[in-house]
Amino acid sequence: MELPRTMPELPAAHGFRLRRWSPDDTGLIREASTDPYIPLITTVPAPYTGAGAAAFVERQWRRTEIGTGYPFVIVDPAGRAVGNVGLWVGELPLRGWATVGYWVAAPARGRGAAKVALDAVVGWALDELGVPGLELFVEPWNAASIRTAERAGFRCTGLRPAHQVVDGRPRDMWRYVRP
Repeated sequence: MELPRTMPELPAAHGFRLRRWSPDDTGLIREASTDPYIPLITTVPAPYTGAGAAAFVERQWRRTEIGTGYPFVIVDPAGRAVGNVGLWVGELPLRGWATVGYWVAAPARGRGAAKVALDAVVGWALDELGVPGLELFVEPWNAASIRTAERAGFRCTGLRPAHQVVDGRPRDMWRYVRP
């Protein structure tokens, strides 16, 4: 399967859209860097620095260039960058599954941004790219992310003990799939 090495812009429902990260997204990076959880599960720099934000954006670009993933900025109907949704394809040739993940900055939560962004990426991955299946992992306490995954058609396949290191400690994760 030959995947593109450029980022598309994807429309999402209710006026949201997904686009490539930009140096102009420092406000979103600053906001995410103060979240108690986002920096623990991503490469968002904490504490925030201008250099750290620039390096973060460059990492996002590089992931697509080297063929490991597609990190999208979630843009709300007013044009504000409010979060991230990513399609990670680096292990697709070995495992037959791609992984998705998402986060939304605190002030924008509860408006459906994660769900519409996840729906858009899922549709693009399955229908346009021909990815055979998708998975995502959520910590058991994260009820909002569990609801988002389930509303986007993912089903839980079980608990993966000590699946991911978060804040220096192995954490159990629920595995959700969408074939």
